[in-house]
Amino acid sequence: MEQHVSIWGDLAGVELRQRTVDAAGIATRVVEAGTGPALVMVHGTGGHLEAYSRNIRDLAKEFRIVVYDMAGHGHSAKPDRPYTIDYLSDHLIAVLDALDIEKAHLSGESLGGWVAAWAAAHHPGRVDRLVLNTPGNITNKPEVMAGLKESSMKAVREASRQSVRTRVEWLFHDKSLVTDELVDLRLRIYTQPGFETAMRNILAVQDWEHRRPYVWSSQWCSRIVAPTLLLWTDHDPTASVEEAALLKELIPGSRLEVIEGAGHWPQWEKPDQFTETHIRFLKGK
Repeated sequence: MEQHVSIWGDLAGVELRQRTVDAAGIATRVVEAGTGPALVMVHGTGGHLEAYSRNIRDLAKEFRIVVYDMAGHGHSAKPDRPYTIDYLSDHLIAVLDALDIEKAHLSGESLGGWVAAWAAAHHPGRVDRLVLNTPGNITNKPEVMAGLKESSMKAVREASRQSVRTRVEWLFHDKSLVTDELVDLRLRIYTQPGFETAMRNILAVQDWEHRRPYVWSSQWCSRIVAPTLLLWTDHDPTASVEEAALLKELIPGSRLEVIEGAGHWPQWEKPDQFTETHIRFLKGK
């Protein structure tokens, strides 16, 4: 892949289809590219579909790529309620319905991985293969939950280039890859009217009251029948590779691969390796 210059530089020449769909009553921003088996990619906490802008070009050569803003996130609608894992999972299935996708590969990053895994456990007939990309604090460490809440709320309450940059840099091992463009994009999202309320709802699962029913456990992970890849990094700020081994035990038949030299966004820091790993796994190789 050529050196990253800008999001639109990464996407130049790619035939994209952007629209807003009604997903169970939630106006949802969706971008699609390519044809073939559906691959739906789900961003993380407080994120947006541009998280995958460095991967769309090459993945669209093999798949019908769907990226979308989860409920409450990005430029999708923001119902005033806690965005619990089941709610976001139901929204994901509603996106599939709105796009007439009967069955799809799912790849979720951080919170998106948690949501994708819950969907695979509770709607097994809708999921082909599953990639869980740094799915985030699987052992429920209080300090990670508190730090994520603090930095995310500050980025919205005290919205500025610096506060948003601090929040985005937390995702990266190589912080030089955090461009002004990426900061400004997220700043525009975080300064939407009512986004402070939305962020509180997004962060609900960082409180034990809302988190407890959905914690990673064999009780529901054992229901995942889709072939599953755990895609970790050696600098993930939420969970070590050793913790990934715990998740490998919970999900039957899952396998673990580690991308080196990346933090919580390997799709941005190591796009070629991220994309190659996806193509190989999703094609059953």
